[in-house]
Amino acid sequence: MLHSLEEITLFDGLSEETRRLVERHFEPYSCQAGTVIFEQGDPALFLYILLTGSVIARYKPYDAPPINLNTILAGGAFGWSAVVGNPSYTSGAVARENLTAIRIRGMDLRELVARYPEPGKELLDRLATLVSNRWKDANRQVRDILEQSIPKEVASRRTKRAQATPHEFSKEEQIRTLV
Repeated sequence: MLHSLEEITLFDGLSEETRRLVERHFEPYSCQAGTVIFEQGDPALFLYILLTGSVIARYKPYDAPPINLNTILAGGAFGWSAVVGNPSYTSGAVARENLTAIRIRGMDLRELVARYPEPGKELLDRLATLVSNRWKDANRQVRDILEQSIPKEVASRRTKRAQATPHEFSKEEQIRTLV
């Protein structure tokens, strides 16, 4: 599998020693389009790196229908709850098309970082870069969905109310209110 890791942008430029160290913790994963890879609330076990295909990340609010947050394409990653040690996934993942991926147990990744700090830090830095781009995009998508679902007049009233009390709230608080 070392050869396939070299072809994944996330691992591009890692030393051969680091790739070999990381490689033994990954396992292959594949599934058909429509497969529920995990549901929101399932135990958070794996981080997935998508090689081919695409995945839809879904979030189910308590009192509303599920929202498709993001489409993850080849080269992307999903299952971040496993990395940060959450007991369960905070969103679900469904294969949009047939896919192949590699995955690592979150527990194994955390152990790897603790046991080998330098290579672990390099890998976590690369993972952070990968996810930060997706979160920005997901944030925009969720904001767009919310803006479309809030009637214009309600949004207008909130904006007027926030503008009417500029001295009572800091700029940061006013921006949070608007978003």
